[in-house]
Amino acid sequence: MPASYSDNSAPLQQGETLLAVLETDLDARLHFAGGVVLLTNQRMLARAAEGAWQSWPLAATLRLEHTDWAGVGALRLLDGGGLLAQWRFTLARNPQALALVQQFERARDALAAGTPLPAPQEEEGVAAAPQDDTPPPASTWTLLRLWRFARGYKWQLLAGLALMLASTLATLVPPYLTMPLMDDVLIPFQNGQPVDWARVRGLLGGLLGAALLAWALGWARTYVLSRVSERMGVDLRCTTYEHLLGLSQEYFGSRRTGDLMSRISSDTDRINTFLSLHLLDFAADVLMIGMTAAILFSINAQLALATLAPLPLIAWLIHTVRDRLRVGFAKTARVWAEVTNVLADTIPGIRVVKAFAQEGREAARFRQANWYNFTTNDRINRVWSLFTPTITLLTEVGLVTVWFFGIWLVSRGSITVGVLTAFLTYIGRFYTRLDSMSRIVAATQRAAASTRRIFEILERRSSVPEPENPVPLENVRGHIAVRHAALRYGNRSVIRDLNLEIAPGEMVGLVGHSGAGKSTLVNLICRFYDVSGGSIEIDGIDVRRVRVADWRRHIGLVLQEPFLFFGTVAQNIAYGRPEASREAIVAAARAAHAHEFIMRLPQGYDTLLGERGQGLSGGERQRISIARALLIDPRVLILDEATASVDTETEREIQKALDNLVRGRTTIAIAHRLSTLRRANRIIVLDQGDKAEEGTHEELLAAQGAYWRLYQAQLRQAEEQAEAARITPATGKQEGMA
Repeated sequence: MPASYSDNSAPLQQGETLLAVLETDLDARLHFAGGVVLLTNQRMLARAAEGAWQSWPLAATLRLEHTDWAGVGALRLLDGGGLLAQWRFTLARNPQALALVQQFERARDALAAGTPLPAPQEEEGVAAAPQDDTPPPASTWTLLRLWRFARGYKWQLLAGLALMLASTLATLVPPYLTMPLMDDVLIPFQNGQPVDWARVRGLLGGLLGAALLAWALGWARTYVLSRVSERMGVDLRCTTYEHLLGLSQEYFGSRRTGDLMSRISSDTDRINTFLSLHLLDFAADVLMIGMTAAILFSINAQLALATLAPLPLIAWLIHTVRDRLRVGFAKTARVWAEVTNVLADTIPGIRVVKAFAQEGREAARFRQANWYNFTTNDRINRVWSLFTPTITLLTEVGLVTVWFFGIWLVSRGSITVGVLTAFLTYIGRFYTRLDSMSRIVAATQRAAASTRRIFEILERRSSVPEPENPVPLENVRGHIAVRHAALRYGNRSVIRDLNLEIAPGEMVGLVGHSGAGKSTLVNLICRFYDVSGGSIEIDGIDVRRVRVADWRRHIGLVLQEPFLFFGTVAQNIAYGRPEASREAIVAAARAAHAHEFIMRLPQGYDTLLGERGQGLSGGERQRISIARALLIDPRVLILDEATASVDTETEREIQKALDNLVRGRTTIAIAHRLSTLRRANRIIVLDQGDKAEEGTHEELLAAQGAYWRLYQAQLRQAEEQAEAARITPATGKQEGMA
């Protein structure tokens, strides 16, 4: 077990304070072995798992260097005389190592300046407590951020609100007309007086007219506001998707596909439903309650106070339940995204699932995600199922209170029966609206949680930003210069101080072991990522000064695993130039040696391809990918292992297509099979993110360096495969032997 900084065996002296700790897990031979490095305010100490303690007093001449590569980190302690000690560790310990280096530099600088040693910063320390990265629940005020999408429809919104006000007023007229019907018509008739039919016709006409007017205004209000909310929903989805497309490759590398799909589909749909239905009802309910309360107080203040007595308790319940629902719906959004993640993982990879007979496992994973979704929603439903009947009970209690107090007032002659009837009619509508408002609480909290998830995307900024004053990119020749380029992925250095020049029209091959930085260099040139140091130039212009789209329009990319979209063959070839004519599409397919097999398809160029090109072989998909690159006529061509996953015969067909593709273009080719780089003007051998060798195929073989060793390894592998192919599968004996 590695020594721990809390271990009493550490030989700390009196007055010595521990500043930082690194628990190493590799020895000098890169075998797993425990160890510990300590930094105090006086010295550095270190010990291997079973070794003795070593120490080095802090001095201004000491240096502590940190490096990492391919999953292994190292700390080197040096002074003016050279290397004093070196410790190795996996990158799981890298945060500890970085914290120790920072504390070391503070302690050394303070010692050199003769100032008091600064206290160690806990957030950079070794054993900081893990932080909960679960975002806090979204506040209801988050919904106000949707105003940016409503601003363009403010006049339609004002018209809708005016219609809402008018329709609400119209619905409040009928109960008011019941008072004269009761007091001036029905009760006098019961007392022996004749019916005034003219007054009856007038009052009934008013009731019918108010109902018709309320219907017409309600229809217009609903149509106008629903149309506006639907347009806002369209804008929200489009803006979110367009912003997502503008984010860098780095963002997508750290996100689940299902989660992003859930945000753009389910979350935007939930917001749209809230805007088009629930918000409209809520605004109408608020107007109705406010106007009804004003009318009740104008009729009789005492009875109105009795009517509104349950309101404080209802408001307290809504506030309490809202907080619980807010937390619950934030969880349900994440849980539902996990259900979508399982689908997004499984459906595109269904061939692998079936090949390994893992249907049961994936079904169990989906069932588990669904069950977790059920239990999360069930907790919310338990709260909600108690809340809604409680609100209904309180409204019924309020209605009984009005009956009791109203009968008492009628018995004393304070109000008439008509007034009580109107009150009961109004209070019925009042409590109905109040109950409706309480039900909107759940929809509001759902929409708030979804709004937060949408704005998490909209607030994200690309790590490959557009320049403020872009330089126009015209007449591209294809001269690429990589100058002192460097890149880190988190704690790991991938490219280090790389320098490379590629002349216009030159073909350069990139080779090296896995993790040497080949694909990373291509990503930097395409500006999928930006360098963390140095620069990459095209025709003498830093690519960071050029609009991303302007630069990528001049790049043709052919990947090891070509991606084809659901659509026709012609649409896939013309993906980079949708306006291309059929003649241009056919010409590109001919140059890519794809025309013949395309014409054998059922509908030729109009054959509908399945998702990711299902129905075509790997070589056929690759040649369509090459035709797609040919059609845009790029000045710079990137071939990333374009023939690595096909057989030898198919490779020859693809190579013929590539010969047409690379002609006259600056080409960077990453190749697994070194024999495919014989036509390259130069071959660059990368090792640990830096250039190890450079030259032609023949020159590098003659040098017998890293390239020669790679080539020899591939020759041996080819010979072993050829020997294995001579073995008869049925007998296990070599051909020609008895």
